[in-house]
Amino acid sequence: MQIALVHDYLNQYGGAERVLEVLHAMFPQAPIYTSIYDAEAMPNEYRSWDIRTSFMQKLPGWRKHFRKYFLLYPSAFEHFDLSAYDLVISSSSAYAKGVITKPGARHLCYCHTPMRFAWRTDDYVKREQISGIFGAILPFFLTYLRLWDVQSSARVDRFIANSRTVADRIGHFYKRPSTIITPPVELQPFAPQPAEDFYLAGGRLVPYKRLDLAIKACTKLGLPLVIFGDGRDRAELEKVAGPSVRFVGKVDDASLRSLYARCRAYLMPGEEDAGIQPLEAMGAGRPVIAYKAGGALDSVIEGQTGRFFSQQTVEDLANAILASQNNHYDPTAIRAHAEQFARPAFEARIRAEIEMLLNEGSGRMKDERLEQRA
Repeated sequence: MQIALVHDYLNQYGGAERVLEVLHAMFPQAPIYTSIYDAEAMPNEYRSWDIRTSFMQKLPGWRKHFRKYFLLYPSAFEHFDLSAYDLVISSSSAYAKGVITKPGARHLCYCHTPMRFAWRTDDYVKREQISGIFGAILPFFLTYLRLWDVQSSARVDRFIANSRTVADRIGHFYKRPSTIITPPVELQPFAPQPAEDFYLAGGRLVPYKRLDLAIKACTKLGLPLVIFGDGRDRAELEKVAGPSVRFVGKVDDASLRSLYARCRAYLMPGEEDAGIQPLEAMGAGRPVIAYKAGGALDSVIEGQTGRFFSQQTVEDLANAILASQNNHYDPTAIRAHAEQFARPAFEARIRAEIEMLLNEGSGRMKDERLEQRA
């Protein structure tokens, strides 16, 4: 069987790319089709992969202006020749699911979310801090993208959603069912450590993660907070941070594992469609205090693996932090919960979905042959 992987773009590293890495490890001979690829922005090991880009790779200034070319992405993916492949697996939050496969081929889509800027425009513009002429004209072109998005969703034979929230969006916008498979988490050997007197938050320091809430809440309470990672929002976040907040920048995997294992709790004040870092913290046996929305609803169990706060305000988060100090959390039980989301479980569920998809295809082809003979 000939297999191809398809991914929206490879110019920034995040949770979607971690999913792609596992899919690539499962199917190492499968080429990866993508619109653009910036080798300098991606991990070095990607350079050994068979990555095939679209005509957009030759557009002027694509590294800086890739968002402004948004009307060209549908054509870029539709122009890929996938006629050699029997199974196509797309990793999509926008365009990758729109590829055209040959008759009889099967298309499985791991959907990180339906096209955010088309269906949740105000949220996307605020999240990405889009302004100026591009921000002004964007809404006028989105009718075309919404039509294309719905039409191209019919090219997918089976959808996988990364959370209940995304499954609801797929059902609402595409009128399609989906199977929920949470993104894979790389869990290290469990070595529980006593909690130290600091809270932890971080990742990409960008506005939608609402790390400002964690910083302001811990500053207000005078509680130690460690922020790891980097991003365009760092300077603004440092301005609102009090003396109890410490920024450590980008950290290597070993240092991050140590932070997870030693923190009092991991804070997740933003809404994530899925959210891998909270599960990494739980893999180290630490509880998570999360905004009650998005992927946190699939991973956090109130009172067992952490607690929720309902309003994205400094006061509500601060109250949740204080309340959590009276809770007892069992690190071993938290780790056991996280193991349900570990990479082996993810791979097994993906293979099961592929098997069901292929069986459906075989049954359909058999029925068609019987109809032709009749």
